[in-house]
Amino acid sequence: MTTLVIGANGQIGRQFCELARDAGEPIKAMVRNDEQRAWFEERGIDTVVADLEGELRHAFDGCDQVLFTAGSGPHTGPDKTLMIDLHGAIRAADLASELGLSRYLMVSAMRAEDPLTAPETLRPYSAAKYAADAHLRHAGVPYLILKPGRLTDDAATRKVATSLEETGGDNTVSRANVACALLHLVQSRELVDREFDLLDGDREIAEALS
Repeated sequence: MTTLVIGANGQIGRQFCELARDAGEPIKAMVRNDEQRAWFEERGIDTVVADLEGELRHAFDGCDQVLFTAGSGPHTGPDKTLMIDLHGAIRAADLASELGLSRYLMVSAMRAEDPLTAPETLRPYSAAKYAADAHLRHAGVPYLILKPGRLTDDAATRKVATSLEETGGDNTVSRANVACALLHLVQSRELVDREFDLLDGDREIAEALS
């Protein structure tokens, strides 16, 4: 019952992988090269080298679900957004479906369903997330979609909200809280075909994401 973590080397991915290791949750961290691999192996985290823009199928060996938390990052252009956040997510979903995996967990973005409301520089990213989420809903694999708000580097509180009404309009969430929420979702294998917004708030994660 191992989870393939696509995007393990990202800011959320690294935090999630350490949390999963500490919780004894079996994971396999997918990284692009051996330089990235070293950080995980130093921490006793199983890794596989694979590429969302290249060879990918072998990474799924021995895994029964996949967590997609990859992102092209703020310093790349729309071309990488297209290939990673859109095409990479779609390829991974199609492989998960073909291989009969039990679930596909997607880290998307709050309000991704309306990309034109995003700041202009984020519209290609929001559009990619919108399309990847739409594809996942019909890919034939059970899914969860987590939609964090604007990400911060604040410490984990393990207290969250799932709507702006709860927060009084505050649309932020710490990457650390996203990682904690992902651990809960990875372990909650009975949850399928659900979607959650995620913000910093006052509710325990298990209560909010149930």
